[in-house]
Amino acid sequence: MLTAPNEVLQRTGGRPVSSIVYDEQTIAGRVQELGAAITEYYPDGDLLVLGLLKGSFIFLSDLVRQIRRPLQIDFLVASSYGAQKISSGSVKLLYDPETRLEGKHIMLVEDVIDTGTTLRRLLSLLSARSPRSLSVCALLDKGIMTERPSEIRFIGFQAPKAFLVGYGLDHAEDFRHLPFIADLS
Repeated sequence: MLTAPNEVLQRTGGRPVSSIVYDEQTIAGRVQELGAAITEYYPDGDLLVLGLLKGSFIFLSDLVRQIRRPLQIDFLVASSYGAQKISSGSVKLLYDPETRLEGKHIMLVEDVIDTGTTLRRLLSLLSARSPRSLSVCALLDKGIMTERPSEIRFIGFQAPKAFLVGYGLDHAEDFRHLPFIADLS
């Protein structure tokens, strides 16, 4: 666990963060709880864990090591922004999983649920491939999604109204490597 302010500055390249929102121990404890809940939720059948890149990769890595059952892992890369700073509302898969989805339990792992535009489109695309079941596990939920799909089953933390970085979350590709989640604002 990080306690010394100079250690935080060292890890952030000297760029200060307002506060550490979730420290390493808190995250590890919650990931362990999520792993146990997922293990219980999927007692049988083929489980495919799909990570939505890039933000979910650290969370997914820790999470799958806490799931006590056989599983497979693959990834998705989706974009709804293109060259714009706001979502176009049109979601394109830039990398489609190579693993066959039909008849499997599919769990999509997401870093943050915000408006849900990308998530709803991905759920529609994945549903069309005839999985046995489809669920979502998200590290953070901003709580702003107006119509929540029933597939959202596992949430790590409610996200505060802040610009969060670390543990896979970035700002201009920086800060993903931090072992904690911090408020950059």
